[in-house]
Amino acid sequence: MSLSDHPKAYGTAALTVAFVAGIFVTLGFKDLYPELENRYQQRRKRNGRTNTTTSSTVGSRRDSILFGPVSLEDRESFLTTIDRGMGIVEGIEGTIGNTPLVKIRSLSEATGCTILAKAEFLNGAGGSPKDRVALNMIEVAEEQGLLVPNRGDTIYEGTVGSTGISLAVLARARGYKAHICMPDDMAREKSDLLIHLGADVERVTPAPITEPKHFVNLARTRAKEHTANPDTESRGFFADQFESLANYTAHMNTTGPEIFEQTGGRLDAFVAGAGTGGTISGVTKYLKEERKMTNLRVVLADPQGSGLYNKIRHGVMYSPTEREGTRRRQQVDTMVEGIGITRITENFETARSLIDDAVRVTDDQACRMARWLVEHDGIFIGSSSAVNCVAAVVTALKMPKGSRVVTILCDSGTRHLSKFWKHIGEMGLEEETQKQDEDLLAMLGLEQRKN
Repeated sequence: MSLSDHPKAYGTAALTVAFVAGIFVTLGFKDLYPELENRYQQRRKRNGRTNTTTSSTVGSRRDSILFGPVSLEDRESFLTTIDRGMGIVEGIEGTIGNTPLVKIRSLSEATGCTILAKAEFLNGAGGSPKDRVALNMIEVAEEQGLLVPNRGDTIYEGTVGSTGISLAVLARARGYKAHICMPDDMAREKSDLLIHLGADVERVTPAPITEPKHFVNLARTRAKEHTANPDTESRGFFADQFESLANYTAHMNTTGPEIFEQTGGRLDAFVAGAGTGGTISGVTKYLKEERKMTNLRVVLADPQGSGLYNKIRHGVMYSPTEREGTRRRQQVDTMVEGIGITRITENFETARSLIDDAVRVTDDQACRMARWLVEHDGIFIGSSSAVNCVAAVVTALKMPKGSRVVTILCDSGTRHLSKFWKHIGEMGLEEETQKQDEDLLAMLGLEQRKN
């Protein structure tokens, strides 16, 4: 009697055969199509979702009942993979870097170029590109034995704010104390934040760099005094962000490669300001020297009163505000904080010959740009970021349409409320919402592109 005489038996047999065939196909799938498995693993590696243990088990996972026993991954390795996939990082240091590259729509539309901004204010330790620098300076000092965790060592630095904040956060995270010297005309919220972070803060009267009481020189002196104290085994470490080459190398090793990867190597100009000079030097050296992007146009964004603009454009370090009796302040005649200086640092010098041009930005332009970005893009930035954005617009107008210009958003506006944003309010820029059809270029006093 055949199976056709018994429909139920026939159906059961067919279902059984199909089920068994399905098992064989499933277990043998990766053996039949190994290239798919390889592509899958490569994709996981690119996304950072695999590790040495999981990679080494690729071959065993393709085993089946047809070709041998299946080797299972241990639970610890599996959980490690899951943790990485969820974005779990080790300590506050793990939040530094890999910041997004943001297209600023309003600036791109106004210039006919794509203007991209590296959102460095989203670094998770101190909220600025100085996170990268502070971490690298500490790690280099540890490697050299200049800092030993939990020995009572103190990190000393002279800063206008951002580097000090990054150092204060990372010092606590790695077992150190922080002592910050800063000019007393910086925004008050910066020193308040430093105090809340557990740092000792000295606000000093601005003075020329040649004087011992200049905030940088004072920090150096404090570190020496600490180390020379016979009553303690702890040491004082002067971070020296202006001259330490751990500054620019932090950006050469991280910020530059990130920008290259995020743009796929397709960028025509890079625009950044300079205080210590670490960001513009590090990124420029990576892109122009290591990636051989010789056609890349690098432009310095410089606030009024700084001497770097003339150094790049004319080869002479000079600003009209350096004339006797014309300064509002001792260092740089601008309300912009974080960039602008009247001397050449070691970090800036490392890439000065690779910088193609410079744009001078007035305080008025910086204030108007900051307000524009709030109204049109919902981006709330500080003074140095505003200078970078103005310079990016000026640079874009000189380039062919469709060019890609990358700049840096260094800081959030939350650290500039009592000074920069207070002045914006006093200018009346917040009294009326800017009209959506307002001309950005006319507002900044710039000419329309000619090509």
